[in-house]
Amino acid sequence: MDKEIGFIGLGNMGGPMASRLIAAGYQLTVYDLRREAVDAMVAKGARAAASPAEVASAAATVLVSLPDPAIVRKVVLGADGVISGAVIAGTKVKTVLDLSTTGATAAREIAAALAAKGITGIDCPVSGGVSGAVNGTLAVMLAGPQALCTTLEPLVKNFGRVFFVGEQAGMAQTMKLANNLLSAAAMAATSEAVAFGVKAGLDPALMIDIINAGSGRSTASESKFPKSILPRTFDFGFTTGLMYKDVKLCLEEAGAANVPMPVGQAVRGQWQRTFDEFGGDKDFTSIAQMVERAAGVEIKSRR
Repeated sequence: MDKEIGFIGLGNMGGPMASRLIAAGYQLTVYDLRREAVDAMVAKGARAAASPAEVASAAATVLVSLPDPAIVRKVVLGADGVISGAVIAGTKVKTVLDLSTTGATAAREIAAALAAKGITGIDCPVSGGVSGAVNGTLAVMLAGPQALCTTLEPLVKNFGRVFFVGEQAGMAQTMKLANNLLSAAAMAATSEAVAFGVKAGLDPALMIDIINAGSGRSTASESKFPKSILPRTFDFGFTTGLMYKDVKLCLEEAGAANVPMPVGQAVRGQWQRTFDEFGGDKDFTSIAQMVERAAGVEIKSRR
């Protein structure tokens, strides 16, 4: 596979993934609105581009890692976007991999628009958080033509374990939203359960130890609580706004598919309360603080 790769979006997830590609010997052309993020990649050997279109002009394969569907649409399909990249030195974008979480509806729309220009859109969302992006231990979900996905596998293996979900555009996005709903539910439920125990006099660190040794364990109890909630740092690396967005997207897609989600609606309500109380820029572990305030307790170990 061509080692010339384009990468757009160098945030908490995109930055570490781009860095892993550079370390693996890929030649990256990068773009981000934040100059400091671009400069950090240039210092590692990447080339800076002035626009998404310029990235698309420099590489046949372009990866995007962006916050929400509207931004992905703008960057890929908008004026001076990836889709408008001009041919330079005999190269032009042929494949666009979307590492973002956008939902199946947006993925199908973007793939159709790209196909009209002879470009293949692949939805390739990832799961595993910032630490997974840094360490290359993400779950990588691919949806698109199987032969092309097989060709792309050595590239995306740099991010973690690769799963081919299906050939239809949007299938990987559906898988990602299902995963994130479970993650969001675990965070909300674990926060409530631990707050309940604390109010009854239990030590939260002991509770988490017991939960992790029993049937109630989840990624919330195994990583979020020990790393960011019990130490009171609330800095796991994913924002409340993004989690709230993912839960809303999941329920919207489920509604379009006529799949009732009463539990999902309750989970959405908790994330909306957290968003309203703390704002979208706060770390998503702040949902525990929202539950604390409502319960009149503090999840703080006495150890």
